Amino acid sequence: MVRPATRFNANEPLGDAARAAYAKDGFLVLEGFASAADRRALLERIDQLVGGFDPPDSRTVFGEHADDAYFLESGDKIRFFFEQDAGDRSARMGLNKIGHALHDLDPVFDTFFHGAPFRKLAAALELNAPRLLQSMVIFKQPGIGGAVNWHQDATFLRTEPESVTGFWIALEDATRENGCLQAIPGGHTGPLRQWFGRGGETMLETRVLDEEPYDETRAVALEAEAGTLIVLHGRLPHMSRRNLSPKSRCAVTLHVIDGDATYPADNWLQRCPSMPLRGFGG
Repeated sequence: MVRPATRFNANEPLGDAARAAYAKDGFLVLEGFASAADRRALLERIDQLVGGFDPPDSRTVFGEHADDAYFLESGDKIRFFFEQDAGDRSARMGLNKIGHALHDLDPVFDTFFHGAPFRKLAAALELNAPRLLQSMVIFKQPGIGGAVNWHQDATFLRTEPESVTGFWIALEDATRENGCLQAIPGGHTGPLRQWFGRGGETMLETRVLDEEPYDETRAVALEAEAGTLIVLHGRLPHMSRRNLSPKSRCAVTLHVIDGDATYPADNWLQRCPSMPLRGFGG
């Protein structure tokens, strides 16, 4: 690790220093973005969603879904994915994530993600015609929460030209011990390393675009208190380690794209025509 991330107060206007930090690092840490009331409402709703989920006999494990229709058809649905090491744990303790259209289909998440704070932040970041594409709950369960390898979001959510921006919000404290995000400052100025998408009717494939390894010696740990929002540039290399601690690390994420950009048909995430992408105001 080289240095701690520069942090800003989410309750103050986004100034030149914050915009300069984002342009330089490819990430922006905004403390106090989600209020205690917001976090409580989201966590209560997550418990309700999990409580109403009846796991099928064949559970979809995140990371093992290359030809899984349950995953491929989740762009306009709310679906549940298990940890690789979940075993016979209950859904509440074995889930990896919930995705991918919570922001459209669930009223609590709709209210949160379409609220004024996100709209103001998108405007301050000068995002062009932002459209909400994907949302998730990421659990990072205690003891079994899986690692997420180094990746760039623009690999998985592609537009022409590139435009995806990620918003990651801690609902619980994220520390080195329970698998906080890690990122390579300035790594967003490098090339896109991989392409991920539909190679056929249902098959997903990954193509290597650049074989140069990431310089992990430059990585910083983005530890975040509950309520912190981290903005992630689409090309920023980031990852998280396994959670081997007894403390969970629940977060919610949102990815937006430029509504004026082209969204290729070979993207893995697709939505039915009757559910067009919405902006923050709609």
